[in-house]
Amino acid sequence: MATTADFKNGLVLKMEGQLWQIVEFQHVKPGKGPAFVRTKLKNVTTGKNVDKTFNAGVKVETATVDRRDMTYLYNDGSDYVFMDGETFDQISLTPELVGDGARFLLENMSVQVSTHDSEPLSVELPVTVELEVTHTDPGLQGDRSTGGTKPATVETGAEVQVPLFINTGDKLKIDSRDGSYLGRVNS
Repeated sequence: MATTADFKNGLVLKMEGQLWQIVEFQHVKPGKGPAFVRTKLKNVTTGKNVDKTFNAGVKVETATVDRRDMTYLYNDGSDYVFMDGETFDQISLTPELVGDGARFLLENMSVQVSTHDSEPLSVELPVTVELEVTHTDPGLQGDRSTGGTKPATVETGAEVQVPLFINTGDKLKIDSRDGSYLGRVNS
């Protein structure tokens, strides 16, 4: 059990039979009336975000979430297989659990898998990933109708919008959260 004074970003609460992670919180002490805590919570299993207000000092049940570094091994056709680097145990996770980040998964990539009571909850990729462009059309000088970007396919098969000067074979730094281009990587 924790009180509202123990709230911090990333803390996982157990409410209404579900797990909710605190994304952000704010202690509010109005001039009139009791203090309270305004929070933004994210459902760990569904990803749904909600705003919730707690009275100051209220006790809330917390959940223990274990975060382990694991290595992505391969996709067996339906599931993604990860291996714990310490125990060498392998687990298979569904595409729904891996989420949209699966577009940027490369074999032997290190990721963080969150579990609760040995039940996998989510997979977190590194914030930035470095991927090579396998195909992109050459950029035409003076073509600004698309805002100076063009589609490029990276080695995982994902398509990202890149500037016109990017060529096939370039190594790019990409934000794994939204798939945006961050820059070129010098080899």
